[in-house]
Amino acid sequence: MNKIIFVVVFNCVLGLAAPGQQSATTWCNPLNLNYRFSYDGLGYREAADPVIHLYKGTYFLYASKSGGYWYSGDLLNWTYRSSQSLPTEDYAPTVETIHDTVFFMASQGARNIYYSTNLLQDNWEVYRKQFPLGVTDPALFQDEDGRVYFYYGCSNVNPIMGVELDPLRRFDTIGVPQVLIRHGFKEHGWEEPGEQHNDNKNGWNEGAWMNKYNGRYYLQYAAPGTEFKVYGDGVYVSDKPLGPFTYMPNSPFSYKPGGFINGAGHGSTFKDKYGNYWHVATMTISVRHMFERRVGLFPSFFDKDGQLHTLTDFGDYPLRMPHRKMDFEKENLFAGWMLLSYKKPVTASSALAGHLPELATDEEVRTWWSAASGNKGEWYQIDLQQQSNVKALQISFADEGARLKAGMLVKPYQYKIDYSNDGRNWKTLVDKSDNNADRPHDYIELSRWVKLRYLKITAIQVPDGQFSLSGFRVFGKGKGHPPAAATSVLIKRNKEDARRAVVQWAPSKNATGYVVYFGTAPHKLFHSVMVYEKNSLDLPGLNKNVPYYFRVDAFNENGVTKGTETGLY
Repeated sequence: MNKIIFVVVFNCVLGLAAPGQQSATTWCNPLNLNYRFSYDGLGYREAADPVIHLYKGTYFLYASKSGGYWYSGDLLNWTYRSSQSLPTEDYAPTVETIHDTVFFMASQGARNIYYSTNLLQDNWEVYRKQFPLGVTDPALFQDEDGRVYFYYGCSNVNPIMGVELDPLRRFDTIGVPQVLIRHGFKEHGWEEPGEQHNDNKNGWNEGAWMNKYNGRYYLQYAAPGTEFKVYGDGVYVSDKPLGPFTYMPNSPFSYKPGGFINGAGHGSTFKDKYGNYWHVATMTISVRHMFERRVGLFPSFFDKDGQLHTLTDFGDYPLRMPHRKMDFEKENLFAGWMLLSYKKPVTASSALAGHLPELATDEEVRTWWSAASGNKGEWYQIDLQQQSNVKALQISFADEGARLKAGMLVKPYQYKIDYSNDGRNWKTLVDKSDNNADRPHDYIELSRWVKLRYLKITAIQVPDGQFSLSGFRVFGKGKGHPPAAATSVLIKRNKEDARRAVVQWAPSKNATGYVVYFGTAPHKLFHSVMVYEKNSLDLPGLNKNVPYYFRVDAFNENGVTKGTETGLY
């Protein structure tokens, strides 16, 4: 098994002092969850391969190595439910609802299948012992006619497989497993491993998931490996649950190689109570260990041609949670709160070598500032350089020096954030000095807009090790104008290897960064990559014999300026 998976989600109810408490209306990836430390004592947290499903009006989230699962009524506020009756220390869980019963399975040595009709109680029972197939990354799927199918696979050699199961005989297999998806990195550039898809070998095809839409079957899978920023999900389509399947040319349909945190692979696609589709996926850090990962939630949809898309543009900025049926093809969930903290002047009480203060505002989750200790009173301060309107904060703690393990009591981060307009007179913005929830990516939505220039976060308690931040991210609106539009966009597709292209454009005045959109048809530019400062982008994960269209939008802390769509390449 190429990757170990562990998803932890926790109650996201916000607790903040003046200027007022705000129940969350937005979220910011990675999700504000209590990601659990691993068992090996290396000080990293992991969560991956998330599965969300709606059961009797409540959303349930399962994940590897979680020690339990979580439930929510709105996809924003999650409550943890520990479990002794499920193998929640195993990898890559799957669930399926058949009639009023939920069945659970994971990549476990015992190969048991569990069931329950009351998910709020820890009373799961074994439905089937010793499932006949020894598998990794299982996926259960019930068709509309009641027939049940099973998909699996996690390998850089073996294909994604599928077989029918007999629900009347405790999920005995019917017939022999069939090959459904083979490796194809020489045609599909995103399947090639490496941060630039440049390792010239098979990646790991894994994490199968099935959805049915308008009579067609969408078999999803992840590649090329969980440790890469380019981890994504592709899809094959068929008129039958066991194929033959045809590759969907807009794959990977879920892809996020740019921004603060990267990756949108090995997840599940589900429908909410309003009929909207979502994709919950694995995001990567992979610094201390390749399995150091987080969870992201993104809107998804099927277009009029039946293609599946996931929207990851501004996917780690605040996004509004809808409470109605949406047209995600036309309606954007981006709250419009821009990043105000990027590379702003910072100071700190102390710093370890290699973890300087500027590393908490560089929009890279893989780097971080660390104080010299975890003592109460260590602090970090940012100067926004002008009075700005602030609406939300995301505080990503880095756990520098922590040597905690799963099963240990983890003290939560406790801290206070003050604000000022002159750097001398301070008021409290957020007071979490009594916080009792472990939230290493704490997202705080303020009850009202606050005008401020300086922010200062002060440590009160850390779980272990040093007080450290991989991201002190401030969202709101500056007082200036959005940047000029990006112009002179040039696409250079590699003639020798059509899986690769370079996008270039003239620098836009006053731009902080750019979002490069691309897609396989005009007005279907649903892929995106965010870059800061640069005016070029390498795109090595394209598909051969597939045409692409492009657009470059410019942004700064005042807003976004849409670019002009290019022609066919």
